[in-house]
Amino acid sequence: MDWQRHIRNFEAYLRLERNLSDNSVQAYLRDVEHLRRYVEPLDIEPQDVTPQHIQGLLKELNELDIAITTQCRIISGLRTFYKMMVINDVVADNPASLVDMPSRPQHLPDVLTDEDVAAIQNTFDLSLPGPARNNVIVEVLYGCGLRVSELVNLRMSNIYFEEEMLQVIGKGNKERWVPINRHALHLLQDYILTIRSQLSPQPGEEKYVFLNLRGHHLSRVAVFQFIKEAVEKAGIQKNVSPHSLRHSFATELVQNGADLRAVQEMLGHESLSTTQIYTHLSHQYLRDTISTYHPHYKKN
Repeated sequence: MDWQRHIRNFEAYLRLERNLSDNSVQAYLRDVEHLRRYVEPLDIEPQDVTPQHIQGLLKELNELDIAITTQCRIISGLRTFYKMMVINDVVADNPASLVDMPSRPQHLPDVLTDEDVAAIQNTFDLSLPGPARNNVIVEVLYGCGLRVSELVNLRMSNIYFEEEMLQVIGKGNKERWVPINRHALHLLQDYILTIRSQLSPQPGEEKYVFLNLRGHHLSRVAVFQFIKEAVEKAGIQKNVSPHSLRHSFATELVQNGADLRAVQEMLGHESLSTTQIYTHLSHQYLRDTISTYHPHYKKN
């Protein structure tokens, strides 16, 4: 109840004291909704939120591949919310002001091996519609390098079975074409014919490929959650998110000699410099390569 009361007060504050437009008010309310959704399972009321809770929200948003600009806007909205809470003597300090604005992470996500991906997929009970669908999703993310937002918005009309291609709508509503391997394509076709065909899409949801059992297209959060659970079941000691599968897709291509511009095209990167982060190779991989191909490394 505290969340509802303080959110109503925040809306009044934005409209009456800040004199903001309806669109701006709704944007601020969505920012607060992100935090409420994140801490509500922990039974945390708004006055009990700490900087650590907000940092946890940022970590989740980053793992969901939410744009840095969007993350910054959410933090800005939370700072405004808690500024009102300070003015109203609900809290003494603004926890959001103690959290730095997100910057593009410098570290690279963990790379998954083929064995890791197989272990994740082996946790799915393929006799059940939900896990069987999840198995296909992992295959498509890893086999095509899609962003999770691109996957959940994939439409039936975007699949070209004969050409073995996906038409992907990426960031900025930009279209690109991505090859899909025959194994992934077979799994996708089987899912559509045997599972999706048994569902009743809600109005407006008919066009989407991946639906939940209630007939709505999947959310990014849902994909993140089932992958996280599968990773734990598989006993994989890596920090894995849906983006890890995209990162592993690109890493495999680059390490095996793929042209960087072709990888750029498949990932939908504006700049080649963005793609170049996938050229990282482990020290062990470099040592193995040199020891295999350089004659002096074969000397005792």
